[in-house]
Amino acid sequence: MENPEEENTDLHFNNRIELDVLKEAVTNIKNQLSQVIIGQDDFIELLIVGLLANGHVLIEGVPGIAKTLTAKLFSKTIETDFSRIQFTPDLMPSDVLGTSVLNMKTSEFEFKKGPIFSNVILIDEINRAPAKTQAALFEVMEERQITMDGIEHKMEYPFIVLATQNPVEQEGTYALPEAQLDRFLFKLKVGYPSLKDEVTILKTHHNRKNEATFNLISSVITPETLQKFRNQVREVLIEDKIFSYIAQIVDKTRNHPHLFLGASPRASLAIMNASKAFAAIQGRDFVIPDDVKKTLTPVLRHRLILSPEREMEGMTPETVINIISQSIEIPR
Repeated sequence: MENPEEENTDLHFNNRIELDVLKEAVTNIKNQLSQVIIGQDDFIELLIVGLLANGHVLIEGVPGIAKTLTAKLFSKTIETDFSRIQFTPDLMPSDVLGTSVLNMKTSEFEFKKGPIFSNVILIDEINRAPAKTQAALFEVMEERQITMDGIEHKMEYPFIVLATQNPVEQEGTYALPEAQLDRFLFKLKVGYPSLKDEVTILKTHHNRKNEATFNLISSVITPETLQKFRNQVREVLIEDKIFSYIAQIVDKTRNHPHLFLGASPRASLAIMNASKAFAAIQGRDFVIPDDVKKTLTPVLRHRLILSPEREMEGMTPETVINIISQSIEIPR
């Protein structure tokens, strides 16, 4: 744990960028969600970091642990439109993006927007739709636009995709291709609550009676405020030694004996942007190695493919990430 005096020293030098409002907003979001979501502090913090870093988030976990609920309530803390798309095996790209329909009055085709045209998009069970529908998300996630009949349709600001998937069921699912996974800033794995947290969940649910959980959450930030926060995050300082630290870690994934596929430069950018957001929510206008370390697992776990031998041995990408992290000298 960091020395409190050191933390105060960090804050003493935080005069270049005014981050007090951002830090307060992050605390307010956490307080709003803690009324309903119990024991998922790290999950919520990473969602906030993803929002500030302008990245999409893939959420993986077994049914019933509030993946969808957390994503839905998180969206309400922002004063924006929300859209939920349930992915199913029969879902077509036009069901997501929209389609051109004939206007009988003008005898011309008009584009009817699909549910993807919103600000915060919750895609439930993203791996249940076939590859054709999954591929429809490639352009919109990367470029914040879709091209239909040769015409570009821009997404309104902000635009973030929160997608969930169940790692247990394999029947009737379609694994996401690497190109799709690479477009997610984070892959978050949500586990079961502790015994103590589960008792608290039961008590709060009992005390709430029939009150809808969605009504308990209030909006904390506006799109304009979010834009200001993201601009501040971009201005967070990174020294050359931190750039080198990030690059060394990612480069090591490309020639590691335990890995068949390493991370791309997009992963390096994701680590950098997420590290800036981690620093900002701590009230610092500069990145330290601990910020980088926090981002490694959620940024890299879905971008690495284990060698067949290590996969058969039961090794996980998280294990290799830890090995690589410990092998790189931490900059001082």
